[in-house]
Amino acid sequence: RIEELCKSLNTMGSIPGSAHPAFGFGAVTIIGGLVGYLKKGSKASLGAGVVCGSLLVGSGLMISGESQYGGHSLAAGTSTLMVLGMGQRFMKTGKFMPAGIVATLAAASSAYHVKKALEWKD
Repeated sequence: RIEELCKSLNTMGSIPGSAHPAFGFGAVTIIGGLVGYLKKGSKASLGAGVVCGSLLVGSGLMISGESQYGGHSLAAGTSTLMVLGMGQRFMKTGKFMPAGIVATLAAASSAYHVKKALEWKD
């Protein structure tokens, strides 16, 4: 059993580095949506966080598999939608937390994944 556990833990090392930002930002997005719901009762935060976060995690799985271009494209598209939505909210409220920080992280994610998608494009 210990040998099986070590093998399963070792497979984490086979995830390409370019998938890590998608997994990380996806997890942060899901957690952020959950926190927004728990603190403010915002169903919109929960829904958007789960949907966008799940798309980002899914893109990480695609990048880890055989669809690097598709995975990076999905992550770039999802991140761009988050920039538009949260950027608009930041401009309206002027509050950096959470809208400004999410828009900033999403802009960085979008730029990274566009660059990587272009590298993988045939």
